Amino acid sequence: MDFIRIIIAILLPPLGVFLQVGIGKHFWINILLTLLGYIPGIVHAVWVIAKK
Repeated sequence: MDFIRIIIAILLPPLGVFLQVGIGKHFWINILLTLLGYIPGIVHAVWVIAKK
């Protein structure tokens, strides 16, 4: 299941974080990072998914 979440995180980083942790601190941080730059959003999303 983590593999699918990582693929989703590469395509839509906030959705990957949402599927892992729900709407919380990391979700909002990821939306901000994705708006500032797509790559930081991807890195954060993959980090959140790999951390759990």
